[in-house]
Amino acid sequence: MTTRRALLLIADIGGYTDYMQFHRSMLGHAEAATRRLLDKIVGAARDFDLIEIEGDAAFLSRDAEGLDGAAVLSAATGAAVAMHRAFHAQRRLIELNMCPCGSCTKTGALKLKFVAHVGDVATQTIRRRKKLVGMDVIYVHRLLKNPVTVPEYLLVTDDLWRNGGAAPAELVAHEIGQDLEGIGPVQSFYIDVEDIAAPLADLPGPSLLLRIGATFDMVGRGLPHVLPRRRSRALASAT
Repeated sequence: MTTRRALLLIADIGGYTDYMQFHRSMLGHAEAATRRLLDKIVGAARDFDLIEIEGDAAFLSRDAEGLDGAAVLSAATGAAVAMHRAFHAQRRLIELNMCPCGSCTKTGALKLKFVAHVGDVATQTIRRRKKLVGMDVIYVHRLLKNPVTVPEYLLVTDDLWRNGGAAPAELVAHEIGQDLEGIGPVQSFYIDVEDIAAPLADLPGPSLLLRIGATFDMVGRGLPHVLPRRRSRALASAT
């Protein structure tokens, strides 16, 4: 199986489990909101390929062959900043649409965090679906469970950070250690996304037309979830 060098990046929506549990009475809108958020996240990651949507996270990759450490680190931070901004722009649009349900009005509780690593991967095809495999794929996923307390961050592995050369001054990184299951003790670095991204206050607010369009979109996406429940209630009351 041929291996290649790749930059691996996971964008994970924080607070997703609590959000889905709290708003399960409007599951259609909660599901639609997270689907739209993930779509915008993936769309903002230029030069990256979507490998898989993993529940509340997007797993992406890009070729790192021939790139020096500084270019790889720059690609990781640049993608994180772009995805973070796209996520928050879409989150604001959902929260300001005219639907009063908890799923729409409480999307502000959702955050976005990232984990990045560079390593060797192989491509495996099962029933026409391509997946990345290798120890480095396992490694980057294990890093999702970490002791970082900052709500939105970019966590990069020791290899990615130290091979990144002279990091730009705005990259204030904090070193952490952890013990990963099946891997052992590792060192990594995290960056508060607020330190490298433009202030969210600079995001333009959605126009009235956009808010109306978002409202109809959310209502339409929620109907397939609501109608079966109403139909089953009607059948139950008729018996």
